Amino acid sequence: MIKIVGLGPGAREAVTLGAYEELKSAEKIFLRTEIHPTVEYLREWGIKFETYDEKYESLDSFDDIYENIALDLIKQHEEFKDIVYAVPGHPQVAEKTVSLLLGLCEEKKIEYKILPAVSFIDALIDALQIDPVGGLKIVDAFDLDSQIMDRRCGTVVTQVYDKYIASEVKLKLMEYYKDDCVIYFVRAAGIEGQESVRRIRLFELDRQSDIDYLTSIYIPKDTESVKDFTDLLAVMDTLREEGGCPWDREQTHESLRKYLVEESYEVIEAIDEGDYSMLSEELGDVLFQVVFHARIGKENEAFNMTDVINTICLKMISRHPHVFAKAVADTSDEVLVNWDKIKRKEQGLKSHTDELKHVAKSLPSLIRAEKVQKKAAKAGFDWDSVEGALDKVLEEYHEIKEACKEGGKEKTSEEVGDLLFAAVNVARFLDIDPEYALHFTIEKFIGRFKYIEDQAVSKGYTLSEMTLEEMDVLWNEAKTKKNG
Repeated sequence: MIKIVGLGPGAREAVTLGAYEELKSAEKIFLRTEIHPTVEYLREWGIKFETYDEKYESLDSFDDIYENIALDLIKQHEEFKDIVYAVPGHPQVAEKTVSLLLGLCEEKKIEYKILPAVSFIDALIDALQIDPVGGLKIVDAFDLDSQIMDRRCGTVVTQVYDKYIASEVKLKLMEYYKDDCVIYFVRAAGIEGQESVRRIRLFELDRQSDIDYLTSIYIPKDTESVKDFTDLLAVMDTLREEGGCPWDREQTHESLRKYLVEESYEVIEAIDEGDYSMLSEELGDVLFQVVFHARIGKENEAFNMTDVINTICLKMISRHPHVFAKAVADTSDEVLVNWDKIKRKEQGLKSHTDELKHVAKSLPSLIRAEKVQKKAAKAGFDWDSVEGALDKVLEEYHEIKEACKEGGKEKTSEEVGDLLFAAVNVARFLDIDPEYALHFTIEKFIGRFKYIEDQAVSKGYTLSEMTLEEMDVLWNEAKTKKNG
């Protein structure tokens, strides 16, 4: 049998009678580390033990250390049958080696027994005089990247071993909490004569001189922080509830449709201008629209924000089997091939025509035309070269001229559409975004037009007083200028 014993947080009186008796009677005892106050008491009591401290010197990462210790304990059990493994605190509180060891015991059908102890959390709660019922989150300093901070409950960050780790913890917490928010520095909780609990500012964390393996920090609930996603949902709830904003309460999916489009275009404008402050703000506006629709969906009992998030997470996992499963895709082209196959299956698209029809009709026409052409090209329906596409532009140009002679507006409109579609084909062959190309031309036109108007004003004219020929001269001048 493997008996797993907790040594408590470090005070003599925190060692349980059961742990003491087990340690006194055991013949083969292994400690994860001797760097703990309780170990001195073991020596006083004449208890012999071996430690795994050398693993910390010989292995590169904590994961390797913990796994190596767990595997060695299994070997020791195979040799000695009955062994004791003793760890600081409670065996099942922030003790990775124990969780690994228990997994191996279950796998190998090895009998084990856990002797619980006072944990460092118990000592910390006592030192801080807090009630965990109000909400307490316990986080390993080495696992902060995978944790979501939440000011709505108190948070303990454990294993702040040294100044380097403290610095890393500080930087991570500053992404959520304000730099000067008050936190509690706790060292040697529950150990008489060594315990230290003091209020400090977050930015001061790595400046403490007594940081060591007995250090934790505590962030009280309601600590001032940046707004988070839960706050955004709360704002939306307030706006839609009785007593909220009359305008927001009146909105529907249909009435909000244009705002989502407008906000999305404002994001694109921020990207085009390279304005990251503006981009951050505009992305927030788009996110607000998503939250708005989710709130309305919740009221209609159709879907809620959790459904939206769950659906997109599952979709992205499904569409990236080369990341989340065993599929192979080493290039972007291979990724897109897999994506299309999965998408066709998910959406029940049985033919190439189904794919063309599935391109959203609400897209801007240039974008929709390009997407439709790309899907048709994948089926083999495409020009052999850009020359064929260019010839098609000329063909459509002449057909417009003929339609104009005939005078039928409907026929002329159709031919103009054909010309634009053909122009998109040329852009696609040249790997040019037609939407962006037209946007660039519009901006260029505005710049040249401004030059004409500025020149007219400087000469005491208005544009309405100038002939087209005079304006054309200025237009050609503008083409040679920087703004042209």
